[in-house]
Amino acid sequence: MVNYTPSSDEVRLYEIALLYPYPMNQKEEAELLKGIKAIFDEAGAKEIFKDVWGRRGLAYKIGGFDEGVFIIYYMEMDPSKLKEMDEALRILKGVLRHMIVKPPKHYQITSYAEGEKKWKESSRLEGERRIQEKDDKKLKQVVEKAKRSTRAAETKKAEEPAAKPMTGEALTQELDKLISDKGLEL
Repeated sequence: MVNYTPSSDEVRLYEIALLYPYPMNQKEEAELLKGIKAIFDEAGAKEIFKDVWGRRGLAYKIGGFDEGVFIIYYMEMDPSKLKEMDEALRILKGVLRHMIVKPPKHYQITSYAEGEKKWKESSRLEGERRIQEKDDKKLKQVVEKAKRSTRAAETKKAEEPAAKPMTGEALTQELDKLISDKGLEL
């Protein structure tokens, strides 16, 4: 947020929205921005703040383009130069649309581009938090299921009759079976 107070009684704050086509090669874009600056300089405008919104989709095609780049300038200038600047922007090659607005007195200049960045970041963090909560819930369900199956296995084991101890003769027979080589093919 930028606090603005006019430098004199002869000047006024203006908000100037510009739209130029996307895509545009770097050289053309640099020339266009240089031309816009030259128009502002010729009008004696002083830049107070520049809010670059960047590439945005358009509601309808303008000049055959579906997307454009938006820049909002806050300029302090003499109101008598406004008409000349408006005409110069209208005929400047590369500007699809422009709009000049006179904000009310004591207007607080706000960077909407910064606000959008903060909103996107908080939205991203909120999405990550939701995913983490979902993963935690799944993990908790898996742990609970594992605990239930362990309890069920312990209960089943406790319910099974204990194995009878083998007598000496039965033990000897079992050991002989294990040791004997009758099942081996050599």
